[in-house]
Amino acid sequence: MSIIKKKSFWVILIVVLAAAGIGLGIMRPQQSTQEIVKEISPHTGTIQTLISSTGTVLPKNRLEIIPPVAGRIESIVVKEGEKVKKGQVLGWLSSTDRAALLDAAQEQGEEKYNYWQEVYKPIALMAPIDGEVIVATIQPGQTVTASSAVLVLSDQLIARAQVDETDIGKIKVGQQAVITLDAYPDSRIKAVVDHVYYESSTVNNVTIYKVDLIPLQVAPFFRSGMNATIDFIVESKDNALLLAQEAVNSDNGESYVVVRGPDAKEFVPRQVTLGLTQGKNVEILTGLSADDTVIVRSKKYTLPRADSLGKNPFLPSRRNPSSNVKKSGPGAGAPPP
Repeated sequence: MSIIKKKSFWVILIVVLAAAGIGLGIMRPQQSTQEIVKEISPHTGTIQTLISSTGTVLPKNRLEIIPPVAGRIESIVVKEGEKVKKGQVLGWLSSTDRAALLDAAQEQGEEKYNYWQEVYKPIALMAPIDGEVIVATIQPGQTVTASSAVLVLSDQLIARAQVDETDIGKIKVGQQAVITLDAYPDSRIKAVVDHVYYESSTVNNVTIYKVDLIPLQVAPFFRSGMNATIDFIVESKDNALLLAQEAVNSDNGESYVVVRGPDAKEFVPRQVTLGLTQGKNVEILTGLSADDTVIVRSKKYTLPRADSLGKNPFLPSRRNPSSNVKKSGPGAGAPPP
């Protein structure tokens, strides 16, 4: 290909691309902007500053019931979820020697078997604390060793939160919090901070500290291992004057709102002092009262209707199909008056 032909090719290509760009620009729908003005009023309510973290439900003290000797489980007299008292019998265990003796006596007849059952008593497995049975999976007749956990007790279910190192300084023992289980998001359980751990751990390259919380009322659906969201209440105010954040504007580090003037026709700016912030609301310390009317301006973006979109100038225009219909009857083909 000669140099002249190459130049002609590139010129034609540029012209085609430019024409296509112009056509697309004409056909592209343009957004329209509509300003929405609404009036709102401040209201009183409770506002809180929160620190949110994730956590897990688990026993405060998890106690495994381990038999003193190896042997065979004769019976378990409690079930999972059952409340037990300190000193209560949870089950009975035959030592290895007793189990062997009873098996031999059973072959000699019922009288021998009953005799050795009375003479050689089984070992009672007793609850060392008041608590709740959370694991009871061992069945009668099962052989266990001196290191096997026959039952597991829990004195109390708590929530253990993982708090970022930047927030741990704001968490104190006795602080109020709210636990929300992932499985039951509509239930908010009040809790109090029981212990703040001093040793840190690293999770996904983030330094966190563990915090134990005791629920003030344990819900019946509380289960060990459940995931939860914990909101620590850092600061709380009742009967605070609250306003939607969208109504607050900032300029040179100062906050102001737009209110109706004394004649109810003009809009005038008014400086305000802000307090706590939570969600979509902000506390107003000074500058407003509950009787004021605040103006909120917002923009709404809408796409044009289909019949108002631009047309491609490179496509031939189509005639109205009705113009091709032949008229019949009186006056057909007559020129318009």
